[in-house]
Amino acid sequence: MLAESDSVRQQRERAWRVFAGIALVTVLVVVSFAAGMGVMWVIGPQVREAVASAESKPDANTTAPSREDQVALLRQVWSILDQEYVDPEALDQEKMGYGAVSGLVSAIGDPHTSFVEPKPAAILNEDMQGSFEGIGATVNMIEGKVVVVRPLPNSPAIQAGLVEGDIILEVDDVSLEGKTLIEAITLIRGPKGTTVKLLVQREGVAEPFTVEVTRDKVELLTVESRMLDNNIAYLSLSEFNAVSEQKVHEALQELLKNDPRGLVFDLRGNPGGYLQMSVEIAGEFLPRDALVLTDRERDKPEKEFRVRGNGLATDIPLVVLVNGNSASASEIVAGAIRDHKRGVLIGEKTYGKGSVQNTHALDDGSSLRVTIAKWYLPNGDNLDGNGITPDIEVPLTPEDLAAQRDPQLDRAVAYLLNGA
Repeated sequence: MLAESDSVRQQRERAWRVFAGIALVTVLVVVSFAAGMGVMWVIGPQVREAVASAESKPDANTTAPSREDQVALLRQVWSILDQEYVDPEALDQEKMGYGAVSGLVSAIGDPHTSFVEPKPAAILNEDMQGSFEGIGATVNMIEGKVVVVRPLPNSPAIQAGLVEGDIILEVDDVSLEGKTLIEAITLIRGPKGTTVKLLVQREGVAEPFTVEVTRDKVELLTVESRMLDNNIAYLSLSEFNAVSEQKVHEALQELLKNDPRGLVFDLRGNPGGYLQMSVEIAGEFLPRDALVLTDRERDKPEKEFRVRGNGLATDIPLVVLVNGNSASASEIVAGAIRDHKRGVLIGEKTYGKGSVQNTHALDDGSSLRVTIAKWYLPNGDNLDGNGITPDIEVPLTPEDLAAQRDPQLDRAVAYLLNGA
């Protein structure tokens, strides 16, 4: 993570990674919302009729319907649809069920409490373990087509000759036209040792051609590190997954062998992840027993999370890079470093997420993420809807990206060299 060409590529990859992450989350939210609204569209007339009836017959003793009443209503609507809908073969019971659940969860109004269907749930869970089995390429949906954003280093995709910009038209003779990104990823991924046949369209090649890729276990690029000019160390963390602390620790060990003048810790585009990982990673930069965050959970006493060990980088001059896509666990680490005056934050205001979710694996493979607590930085701030304003604000414009510039990183290096 060295020469100008490597730096340029790293910038572009980070931008694509953020974009792909946002695209994936957007797909999940839109699918869940659409499914829930589909059910509500069907039951809307009954609801409006019930409301009108209730309004026409006011009753001072009327109470809110019980949970049992609402479940009975759902069963009644489902039964009516089964018996009367003009095209019974169009009634997909699974989709209806997931739509009802999605509508139920989305009605809470908390964007972080969400229902995820089995296939995307499996993909998200796999990614949070830091590795997956597949072809080893980041893909994204661009203008309705599945595009290879980046083949990962040393991956089956690289070995098979896939390159950035390739459009995947078919997977094992199944067209991807009309498929969602999650559906496409589900088809592309598969067990280690199996072969997948991709029909690929490439710029400059007249006709689509077939690429066969033998799937393998692929390690996600959770951490990237390198030495910059002027003996400045650089460490980037893409998410707080199950292997993040180990990867950060190992990267710091290697970087510190160079006796660097300072360290840039890049959390731009990092959407967060496991709370405990944020505490452990913050501990690499903060002194033992330093408060990282306070957790306030329903019907439970307040809980403090403190640094338990001795970190590797508790003294080195430190700059943390953040932007609008630095969220959740990223904000915990950046905020704790700021509050303890351990380092300087440079970049753009962070996302603003100050809650904790518990993920329930459901019997059918789907998952339910439930907000169970709010967390507070050492200074008492809760970031929901607010975010952290960096000590030194430096925008990164589309023009910068097009010109392959990174003024935020440049400012971080300048700060470490000059102290201002």
